[in-house]
Amino acid sequence: MVFPQTPLDVRTELQIGGTWTDITADVYTRDPITITRGSADEASSSEPSGCSLTLNNKLGKYSPRNPMSPHYGKIGRNTPVRVSVEGPESYLQLQGTTSSYARTPDAAALDITGDLDLRVEATADWYALATRPLIGKYTSPTNQRSYMLRLQSGVLALWWSTDGGPATTFFASQPLPALPRRAALRAALDVNNGSGGFTAVFYWATSLAGPWTQIGDPLSAAGVTSIYNSTAPLEIAPPSVNSSTSLPGRVHRAEVRNGINGTVVASPDVRALAEGATGWTDSAGRAWTVGPAATISDRAYRFTGEISSWPPRWDVSGLDVWVPVEAAGVTRRLGQGQKALASTLRRRVPSYSPLAYWPMEDEDGAVQAYSPIAGVNPLALTGGWQFGQDDSLAGSSALPDVDPGARMVGTVPAPAGTATEWSIHMVYSVDTAPVSDGIFLSWLASGTVRRWEIIQRASSASIRGYGADGSLLVDQGVAIGPDVFVGWQRLYFYASEAGGTVTWRLSWVNIGGEAGGITSSYSGTTGRVTQIDTTIGASVTGLKLGHLAVLPMALTDAYSLADHGFSGETALTRLRRLASEESRQITVATTGSPLAERMGPQRPGTLLALFEEAAATDGGILYEDRDALFLRYRDRASLYNQPVALALDYQAKGEVPPPLEPVEDDQTLRNDVTINRSGGSSGRAVLEDGPLSVQPPPAGVGPYDTSETLSLYSDAQPQPIAEWRVHQGTWDEARYPTITVWLHAAPHLIDDVLEMDIGDRLTIAHLPPWLPPGLIDQHARGYTEVLGQFDWTLAMNCTPAGPWTVGIVEDPVLGRADTDGSQLASAVTSSATSWSVAVTAGPLWITTATRPAEFPLSVTCGGEEVTVTAISGTASPQTFTVTRSVNGIVKAQTSGEALSLTHPMRAAL
Repeated sequence: MVFPQTPLDVRTELQIGGTWTDITADVYTRDPITITRGSADEASSSEPSGCSLTLNNKLGKYSPRNPMSPHYGKIGRNTPVRVSVEGPESYLQLQGTTSSYARTPDAAALDITGDLDLRVEATADWYALATRPLIGKYTSPTNQRSYMLRLQSGVLALWWSTDGGPATTFFASQPLPALPRRAALRAALDVNNGSGGFTAVFYWATSLAGPWTQIGDPLSAAGVTSIYNSTAPLEIAPPSVNSSTSLPGRVHRAEVRNGINGTVVASPDVRALAEGATGWTDSAGRAWTVGPAATISDRAYRFTGEISSWPPRWDVSGLDVWVPVEAAGVTRRLGQGQKALASTLRRRVPSYSPLAYWPMEDEDGAVQAYSPIAGVNPLALTGGWQFGQDDSLAGSSALPDVDPGARMVGTVPAPAGTATEWSIHMVYSVDTAPVSDGIFLSWLASGTVRRWEIIQRASSASIRGYGADGSLLVDQGVAIGPDVFVGWQRLYFYASEAGGTVTWRLSWVNIGGEAGGITSSYSGTTGRVTQIDTTIGASVTGLKLGHLAVLPMALTDAYSLADHGFSGETALTRLRRLASEESRQITVATTGSPLAERMGPQRPGTLLALFEEAAATDGGILYEDRDALFLRYRDRASLYNQPVALALDYQAKGEVPPPLEPVEDDQTLRNDVTINRSGGSSGRAVLEDGPLSVQPPPAGVGPYDTSETLSLYSDAQPQPIAEWRVHQGTWDEARYPTITVWLHAAPHLIDDVLEMDIGDRLTIAHLPPWLPPGLIDQHARGYTEVLGQFDWTLAMNCTPAGPWTVGIVEDPVLGRADTDGSQLASAVTSSATSWSVAVTAGPLWITTATRPAEFPLSVTCGGEEVTVTAISGTASPQTFTVTRSVNGIVKAQTSGEALSLTHPMRAAL
């Protein structure tokens, strides 16, 4: 693009009748398009994105209720809109549907039966809880399987078959490390490693050009293998792979090589294709076509949101009619009128297709237990039932108190086909163990055993089964410990029939803890469960129960993890799981880090509130995507030690226009932080000494305290989080709330700006002499973007990047630990290169004689950065040999001036 001689290539599209339609011609150029994204501070959640533009409405096209409008009945509340500019290159946009792919026909060159090398460069969610093929010659329904590279919930896997069928299909896989959103992945297969086996090796890189970084160790197995010569086409995002969903995202290029680092037999590269192309021939001679739902695009999207209202406006003459549009990101809608999600058990159990399920989370005053399963009647109740009394089970809303002698009766529908197995589940707790036998659960069945009873007392339990004539067919006792009466338990009974023998098992699961049980068998049939019919034993006092379900399978994990609210899962796992359960898109920008915080139980709340809770616990950033209507989450670890995404030069034209105004204030100052674990303990951190400490001025700034409650897994977490928050809140550096770039005056920055996203790092070099030396180093937490006809400005909301620079063990710069206190033992002139340094606390500095490989190193004294080339002396003071004027500051230093490492190691949270 050329500026400002030609207009900006800005495109505005509406989703009209389900199709994206270009309406750029109707956007008034007199009013620029203004976009806002992210936030102005370090909050874990951003504000809804916004986009304002003005549409020409002289013909009433954008009046939703105008029958003469060509868009009548097709636009209205929450009509999707997106704004884009021309990007630096084209890409293959995939929608995640079976008709979204690129394909080249089968050819002899693609029929690789020996060593194989597959490579793909894409922009995608590498860690989605889904199985998504990337590239392959692989069609499952017709048993034409050759080879395939695919993602499997954060794992990269190579699949191949020796004869095309499922029985001879092999795979090797490695968990992915933390990856940027755009990355290249590679797998190489050596079918005969020379040791009587085969070996697969995985790699990643920032692009297909490399260099490649190996993922994990090579994976080898005994037995030489081969690859089937199938008739399947070679496809990007193969749509016909069993147990897979298609890939949503962008593919930039790929390679298939015959042999490891061998001949390139396919090389789809779409980066230089024209927008809208439907086919091309790659450099290896392969002819490619694009699936109906896939597109070749060169658009860089700056905003995607929804228009909730269409207010018509006109002047008094009626000659000028317009609609000022204020679109918003998906967060606005998610935050309005959203009901709380149900408990984790109430959400999880129905997904396993139970024959009957009664959560018993009804409100106080209910006289029956509602069933969420279609065709299943409520559970009929008699006796003492008081709902909504106990919410101490993490995976449930409040459950009822049940009196001795209370009864519950419910009909269980028949399963499809003949029943040969089933299971029944219930959670319960009691105040004290029964002193004598008491029935906890009983039900009727149609098999050899017609009635089952589970009876418990303080030290023993019985499982009894009665025949049609009332005879006792099963009478199994088992000694039990007190643990089955401490806290919440789950009773889990199953029966499974094979060859005329019924195997049954009763298990007790201490929710969140251990499990145990007993297994036995009898001759006969299982039949099916026909009815719940339980009268609670007279000795069973202080009983709470719920989530009673009958499932058509014996073994199931329907209750696992959900019964304790998924307590202990990481914030990243929770975000992905919630998005998967709700079919809502949320992408984790980078992950694979073991640093993600583990969370406490998931309690009922709105989807947005649960997303925000996870973001607050981990300390990353939840924000809106600009390419589509979904959220993105950038985990805390991805903010550490970032490379520079946008390097600006203060002296270069247009790169840093005014205003550039540093702010020395207390907006983000926090020197006394308390972190509370929801349902647990607390941790507190206080900065006691230093210029931003709680000491009164001039020794400090006085107390700036704050307290926050987080969903955390253990009481060990609050203290380090509090210390990290104090580290962030007392970072002694000016803020630059707004850093502006004029892209119409500095078009060479456009490609870098288009790649930037929320949380990325930017720097400004060559500062004026009235600012501190060195770089301005910031994170972009949000921005306002203005797209005019000829002008393009970006005003970024920034916070210091310094607090996010953390230590790396053995790194020559970030791996150095500072002393506890050092100062000049005597004054030095502006030209002195030999300094006497006294250690006031902690160990001595290393010396050149003992640690020569650790030199040179950088220290700062009185704002002057110097390079230390040697240190001598075995007692304080020590002698430093230094090189001056590293950061442009050279001055005389007084005795007692504090001295420290320029980049001391700081531990990450």
